[in-house]
Amino acid sequence: MNALEMAKQSEPADFTAGLHAEFVSHLKKLQHADGGWGFQAGGQSRAEPTSWAARALRDSDKEFRRAVAFLQSKQHSDGSWPACEEMNGGSWVTSLACAALGGDSQSSKNVAAGLQWLCDDYPRDSSPWRRFLQRLRPQSRVAMNDSYRGWGWTPRTSSWVEPTAFALMALRGASSQYLPGGAAERRASAIALLYDRMCPGGGWNCGNPRVYGVDGEALVLSTCWALLALRDPPEKPGRPLSLGWLQKAFEKIESAGSLAVARMTLENYGIEPPQAKQDLLHWTAQDVAEEGTHVLAWVCMALDPARRWPAVSSKDTQGQLP
Repeated sequence: MNALEMAKQSEPADFTAGLHAEFVSHLKKLQHADGGWGFQAGGQSRAEPTSWAARALRDSDKEFRRAVAFLQSKQHSDGSWPACEEMNGGSWVTSLACAALGGDSQSSKNVAAGLQWLCDDYPRDSSPWRRFLQRLRPQSRVAMNDSYRGWGWTPRTSSWVEPTAFALMALRGASSQYLPGGAAERRASAIALLYDRMCPGGGWNCGNPRVYGVDGEALVLSTCWALLALRDPPEKPGRPLSLGWLQKAFEKIESAGSLAVARMTLENYGIEPPQAKQDLLHWTAQDVAEEGTHVLAWVCMALDPARRWPAVSSKDTQGQLP
């Protein structure tokens, strides 16, 4: 009888703890000699899956320190992180790396440089010149305010929901001493963009809320990241509406990754997740790892009794952005 089978015969809390230990053990085994993780077992080490793995293994000093060393070695001189080894410039992964290294005393300079790069990266689609050109074109059929500025997947491009959410979470989780000047204004504009990009029925997708007169359909992961980024006040009508959408969508979730992140999101708001078609207890670590190392890390975080979510409540945040 393996550990999982033994845990199933015990109390639910013991079973969850046993499953969490099994998933964490599997995640540790996937760490490469260079301290990083690939998206799949044996794949090239990259900053994105390594950042998520580091978040999940914060209490595992040996593996965490090796992950920190890997992330530090991959940071560009301008403070950014590339999405892959072949990229010469930075990317949205900078937000994930800053969040993973946040709170680590040996990474304060890395985090400060990364946050500075984020605040200096303004999407080109919302610049005054681009907005002027937009006014010269026929009336747009996309219902959104192009004066708000968030973040894109790559520098100087267009604002998108998910990279904007990740950047907001990185800024939100940083100590005030590492925040660059103008961070508060940058954050305010990005928050406004997220609410502006919300789908009419609540929730978010990875694109626009309405195109060619047709309402966009919200997606679970996009909605979760946006809600986690908007965890703090001020309260706006779009937030409870989107939480309601996520609660309804939760019941139909069938993938481990979406289920883990959705559970983290609802519990972060103090909402008991409803019954879903699947349960995190139904997968093995090997099953989840095949979906991606980042997914395995998400499940580890969702099962962690310490509940270290991608965002923290304002009452646990000191010296950070309002």
